[in-house]
Order: sequence, then C-alpha cells, then structure tokens
Amino acid sequence: MVDVTLHLLSTLFIVAVVAGFIDSIAGGGGLITIPAMLIMGIPPLEALGTNKLQSQFGAASATYAYTKRGLVDLKSQLPMALLSMLGGVFGAIAAAFVPAEVLRLIMPILLIGIALYFAFKPSLSDQDSHRRISAFVFGCTVVPLIGFYDGIFGPGTGSFFMLAFVSLAGYGMLKATAHTKLLNLGSNFGSFIVFTISGAVLWKIGIVMGIGQFIGAQLGTHFAVKNGAKLIRPLLIISCLAMAARLLIGEIDPVLWERLTALVGF
Repeated sequence: MVDVTLHLLSTLFIVAVVAGFIDSIAGGGGLITIPAMLIMGIPPLEALGTNKLQSQFGAASATYAYTKRGLVDLKSQLPMALLSMLGGVFGAIAAAFVPAEVLRLIMPILLIGIALYFAFKPSLSDQDSHRRISAFVFGCTVVPLIGFYDGIFGPGTGSFFMLAFVSLAGYGMLKATAHTKLLNLGSNFGSFIVFTISGAVLWKIGIVMGIGQFIGAQLGTHFAVKNGAKLIRPLLIISCLAMAARLLIGEIDPVLWERLTALVGF
C-alpha cells in the first residue's frame, strides 16, 4: 500500500511538469516519471499503470496545443490514433508474456541509432519532404506496431513515431512532433485501459501528476512552435541518448542507477 503524502504528491507534480515539457517537444517523459515513482516507493506495476494515466494529460495537452496552431487535423488523423490505441491494448496484454529483459537489451541500440540519424542527417528541417509510403500503409503497419511497443514496454515510443513520420511519411520536424503526440495519446490510452482493468492505477497520484503534465506540455509546445527544428532536433537526440544510457546503466547495475537518479533530487 502506497502512503500518499503531501511530500510525495508535490514532488511527483514537479517531476511531471518537467517531464511534460520535455515529452511535448522530443518524447522521453517516461524516462523521468517512471524512475521518480519507483524511487518514491511506488511498486513497478502500479508505476507503469499510473504513468499511463498521467502521461495522457501531457499528450492530450500537447495535441490540443498543436491542433490549435493548425499543425494537426484531428478529423483526418483520428483513424491512425485509433490504430495506435489498438496497438497499445494488445501490447499491454502481451506484456505479461514477453520477457522485458529482451526489450531492454535491444532498446539502447535502437535509440542510439535514432539519435545518430537525427544528428547526422543534414536535410532535416520543418519543411515536408518526399513521402516514401502511402498514408494507408503507414497507418495500417507502422502506427499499430509502434503502439504495440508502447503497450508492451514504452520507453522511446515518441522517438520511434518521430523517426517514422520524418523518414517514411516525409513530415518536417515540427509537424512530426505534433502528430507524434496524437498517436502517443492513442497508444497510451489503449494500454491504460488494460492497466485499469488489472487494478494497477493509483488515481490520486496519477491525476496530480497529470495536472503537472498538462502544464508542462503547454509550456513545451509553446517553445516547440516558436523554435521548430532548431529546438526539437537537439532535444530529440539528447532524449534518445539519455533513454539509452538509462536502460544500459539500469541493466548493468540497478543500484548505480538508483544512486544516480537520487542525485538529481527525485
């Protein structure tokens, strides 16, 4: 049983504001919120379920802000969001059967690869480029697969959506970021349904953190729209490398990871 104190709620609220800010621009908010909840004494399953609740506030906040600025057409993108949601549902169900250790070994390599792609591809900007696959194929294959990954594991989902939108759909950086938030909202909601049914959501903590996520995402989208690719690109690279480092350190020495995260005040 988690002792929900004012100290715990206020600490996680601040953590969620920071996570919402970063996640709305480059993804990787779970890199901050999940370790923070674990260090504050929340059991792993409840931390994952509660993270799905609070992260929806941030994704919804960012989606609303980007839509308000004309970067996302909700009506045309709704089918993709639903496919992402279905992927999240099946991923969360499959999480009980797939060893997380396998994903932890593969993920750092993929995240470093994404960071290198965005670091060394010189043509990246806010301008759209050539689409490599049709919107129908993209929506029926790439979107549910990444949604499935989000349900089964999670870290780096936003980075994978960003890579897919830029490299396959031909979106500019800002437009890709905006659409990533919508699809991330879908996959989060899908996996959240499964966690809710299993009773793994701490509602009071999740709602307080959700408010923090909402505020952070509003601030983050303002900075992203104002600065575009020159802000999104470096933050995305840093986010990918940070997630890779977190997974590698956690796998090699869990005690070292706990000490490192404690140093930053969680």
